[in-house]
Amino acid sequence: MPAKSKAQQKAAGAALAAKRGEAKKSDLKGASKGMLKSMTEKELEDLASTKRKGKPEHASK
Repeated sequence: MPAKSKAQQKAAGAALAAKRGEAKKSDLKGASKGMLKSMTEKELEDLASTKRKGKPEHASK
């Protein structure tokens, strides 16, 4: 499942780093904190590895 926006990709990257122990879980805020709890490492990798070209900064609702 590819990321829909740059913000979603960044949040997934932060959550992935925390899940791998490369960053502190206590430093996470907002969406990345929720992603850490609800997604597997593989799902986070898929979101974080999405190409940024052509993605909006934030997804429209």
